[in-house]
Amino acid sequence: MLLGVPFDAGTTYQPGARFAPYHLRRVSALVQGWHPVHQLDVFRALRAVDGGNVAFPPFDRGAMRDAVQGEVGLIASAGAVPFVVGGDHSVALPALRAVAEVHDPVAVIHLDAHLDTSGPEVWGEDHHHGTPMRHAIAEGLIAPGQLHQIGLRGPWGGADDGKLAAAHGGLRFWADEVTELGAAAIGAALGDAIGDLPVYLSIDVDVLDPAFAPGTGTPVPGGLTSRELLALLRALAGVDLVGADLVEVCPTLDHADLTCHLGAHLIYEAMALVARQR
Repeated sequence: MLLGVPFDAGTTYQPGARFAPYHLRRVSALVQGWHPVHQLDVFRALRAVDGGNVAFPPFDRGAMRDAVQGEVGLIASAGAVPFVVGGDHSVALPALRAVAEVHDPVAVIHLDAHLDTSGPEVWGEDHHHGTPMRHAIAEGLIAPGQLHQIGLRGPWGGADDGKLAAAHGGLRFWADEVTELGAAAIGAALGDAIGDLPVYLSIDVDVLDPAFAPGTGTPVPGGLTSRELLALLRALAGVDLVGADLVEVCPTLDHADLTCHLGAHLIYEAMALVARQR
């Protein structure tokens, strides 16, 4: 089930991601069902349902987290797979809380330019779009050794920024390594590391180079191409996907709907992973 979360009060640079659920739905009309790589019709294999937007006061971070956790929890406990469309990346934490409550700690595949393990010392706020993975580790939502981060790049605030995620364990592939190793090798490595654990997939669209995804509030040069990211998602075939999010699409910064169209296809590719399991 698809859920929109029109929230961007957790952004630290350019807002506008609250408008993504509407625009991704609008352009998704062009996405057809048959997947020529997986050789199946995604929308025939799945009973795909648009659950609308989660309702909450637009600037209340706590109310957003409670509402998202409640809605995602209902979906997951019913045996369905929630696909959360943000919104900024802070919406991932309550979705992860709900999924982990049903499936126990999960493996997380985190596609992002950033670590998202910041603390309150950066902006004076403990919950923003740079903190969800830190909270998920602290709360035990991610199984030990199962935070897998792909597409990281760009400067850090300090040498210690990566220590928390590294200490938790998991695979880490820098953006350059995605090009050097290729999607198939990375997908195989992830499959070996994860095994039969349930998987939560978190896609921050700034994992892509801004040339391919200009519509995002925190762009970082040197990212993945759209072809690399689509191939990487297809290479995850066989994982037990129990939840996913797509975040940080900012339509107000987009050009010719490039990022929105790509975002709709990323959701489709994630749905195809579930369709393969059915």
